Amino acid sequence: MRDLTKLPDDLPIPTDDGAAAHLTGHTAPPISLPSIAGRNVNLADLARNRAVLFFYPRTGRPDEPAPIDWDRVPGARGCTPQSCGFRDQYADFTTLGVQVFGVSTQATDYQREFATRMHIPFELLSDNDLKLTTALQLPTMHWQAPSGGPPTLIKRMSWYLANGKIEKVWYPVFPPNENAAQVLTWLRTIPNG
Repeated sequence: MRDLTKLPDDLPIPTDDGAAAHLTGHTAPPISLPSIAGRNVNLADLARNRAVLFFYPRTGRPDEPAPIDWDRVPGARGCTPQSCGFRDQYADFTTLGVQVFGVSTQATDYQREFATRMHIPFELLSDNDLKLTTALQLPTMHWQAPSGGPPTLIKRMSWYLANGKIEKVWYPVFPPNENAAQVLTWLRTIPNG
């Protein structure tokens, strides 16, 4: 069984290719994504309050072999550590009055299994049909996974939504296990943070 919570020491660092530069300041679209909670979550509604969305390519399962060369693709490996970082600091986000959601193109059932196995306390949202990815031209990579979703994967990033828009974007995210702490540090510097 693979331990997906550990990152290799020689993980390649992703570079900023500019693919997310257009997102900061963008109005949150009225796109609804299915949640593991059995409901649809509208991003425009989230942005009326305060929310953090973190995006990840795909989570794996410890009983499945890793995709060949997955660890060599900059920004690919680390979805479980990123998610667990937000899990472990979830109480800090709620104390600040900020909702947390994870987003990937994986199917809801696949995400639900991951959330149960890893004790994720917040909702994971699926862009399995690529509505959000296409509408906002999100940065993507392509990888044919054996199961769980389409070959189009969203590159790792995080957003802070407030006042109806995407106010802050973290991209690229590295190391993935420190993303939640990076977002929290920034949140504490802003009004109401």
